[in-house]
Amino acid sequence: MRRAAFIPFLALAVPAVTARAAEPPGKVTVDEARAVIQRGVEFLLEDQNSDGSWGGPREAVYTFTGVVWSNPETHRCWKVATTGLCCLALLEAGRTEDGLQAADKAVDYLIANAAVKRPSEWDTMNSWAYMYGAQALARAYVDPRYADTPRREQCRDTGELLLRKLGECQALNGGWGYLEFDAPRTRRPQWSTSFTTAAAIIAMEDAREASFDVDDNVIRRAVRAVERCRLPSGAYTYSVPAIADPRHSEWIDQIKGSLSRIQVCNLALLLTGKEVPRQRVKAGLGYFFQHHRFLDIARNKPIPHENYYYNSGYFYLFGHYYAARLVKQLPAEQREEYWPRLRYEVAKLQQKDGSMWDYDMHAYHKPYGIAFGLLTLAESLEEAAAATP
Repeated sequence: MRRAAFIPFLALAVPAVTARAAEPPGKVTVDEARAVIQRGVEFLLEDQNSDGSWGGPREAVYTFTGVVWSNPETHRCWKVATTGLCCLALLEAGRTEDGLQAADKAVDYLIANAAVKRPSEWDTMNSWAYMYGAQALARAYVDPRYADTPRREQCRDTGELLLRKLGECQALNGGWGYLEFDAPRTRRPQWSTSFTTAAAIIAMEDAREASFDVDDNVIRRAVRAVERCRLPSGAYTYSVPAIADPRHSEWIDQIKGSLSRIQVCNLALLLTGKEVPRQRVKAGLGYFFQHHRFLDIARNKPIPHENYYYNSGYFYLFGHYYAARLVKQLPAEQREEYWPRLRYEVAKLQQKDGSMWDYDMHAYHKPYGIAFGLLTLAESLEEAAAATP
């Protein structure tokens, strides 16, 4: 009993050492970052499906297992989530006429297709579709392009439907995951992860900022779930536990296995008004770059969690996007420490076709990868644009 009361208190401790973002091995100037964005937008325009979506079930058999585990509804979920991210990226970074027309098609696709179902008793990938679909529609709702058009209210109606569906699939522990493992197959999932839950909180907070109706009780339960994942080291557990016990942390729950989770979880707590000391935020960002090699080693590897500290390739661009948004929570004079390194670590991934990717996943990895990359770079360039006379 005493241990249960003591461990959550420890989780609020501030790391004693604040690591700094080291100088990047190469320099990416503001103009070079803008060129990366332009090539990325051109890739999205070329890669968009005729129905306005991105992605699809290319090479559905996993080469390292030789089996197909996904079903058609799984792919509908992935396509909605990917399209939501690409729509966000175009509205933030691709504001050419062609880019905005592609965003129009993406918005129409989300309105018509975003209300997906849970794929199976153990597959809960629908959570990604709900959160990124709602986040994109909230962004479109406040965009002047859609003011006084039928799309605007359609964005609100569909976005709020997705938020209700997200609440309906919230796990009993307050979080969201993407699969069910050994737990009984109940209507509400039993298993959830810290980073999926944190990403859902951020999507809901973005929707709230757009004046969408968001259930406060859903957010409250989700915030408590993320708080339970916080460890004294500054890391966050992978799964949402009843009580986080740092004495039994596996590799994945150590700092070097938690690099991307630290950023998204700290951001989620900050956006909901929770106390996250600035020293803890800066320590987490410092760890992200100090131990960045473990993200690099895992990047592009075909088997998830096979690398040091159980890192997976798909942690890479996800983590950089939320790190960029977390940097924006710091005072303006402290942000410039992080932008050069963030720009470098993202820009170096751009392929000859303009895409970026970190984990091979059917036909989704390049569009979701460049979407995260564009969003990261766009965040880093906002202040550069404001400082230009």
